Amino acid sequence: MTDVLLETRGLTKAFGAVRASDNVSLSLCAGEIHAIIGPNGAGKSTLIGQICGTLVPDSGSVHLAGVEVTARPPQARARLGLARTFQVSQLAMDDTVLQNAVLGALGASGSPWHFFRPALSDKTMRDTAEAALARVGLAEQASAVTAELSHGQRRLLEVAVALTLRPKVFVMDEPMAGLGTEGSASLTRLLDELRREAPILLVEHDMDAVFALADRISVLVYGQIIATGTVEEIRNNAAVREAYLGEAS
Repeated sequence: MTDVLLETRGLTKAFGAVRASDNVSLSLCAGEIHAIIGPNGAGKSTLIGQICGTLVPDSGSVHLAGVEVTARPPQARARLGLARTFQVSQLAMDDTVLQNAVLGALGASGSPWHFFRPALSDKTMRDTAEAALARVGLAEQASAVTAELSHGQRRLLEVAVALTLRPKVFVMDEPMAGLGTEGSASLTRLLDELRREAPILLVEHDMDAVFALADRISVLVYGQIIATGTVEEIRNNAAVREAYLGEAS
């Protein structure tokens, strides 16, 4: 059986009378891209928050590489190999591209943030950061101020920061958001390569990217997974077409 590197078991999270996550169980296996799709308000952000540690589930559990991490904070999950990119950029815009990447490497090391400036002269951390920037095609922009990057380049920098964690798992929250056709195609190619290094749990609205990349797709509607399957299985699922893809059954 393929190794399961990320798994949720019965995650449930309510806000008042609304169940944003309703008994959600899913898995991410080595070498795959597992996409989560669903309409706005389906509970995707709530689910990602519980997986990454910014939200505590009311019940259920999260397992990373066989270790239960339900009660662990985001930093601890990152040190165990969970790397996240955000729907809204979390980059330090006034810092350089290299500084942002070193900041990610510092977080992976578990060192306190006040060691940030000494870390800039740490050869191991700089090498890690520079290798990650080269991996995403931003080596020539290392000394640029992050605010000067294009939107697409900032998305690539977020992936580079995630790479400095030497991740076992990527969790990517709408990485294609705001990209044009060329930017989406470029990032799609990069993600297709990255799955060989670590599997990707991909939350995405760009269905062209989802259908091009995903080995499996789970459809989330009103906090519940209504279907999981291959691209063709999801395309041909009448309930999915009606609930999300906008077609009558």
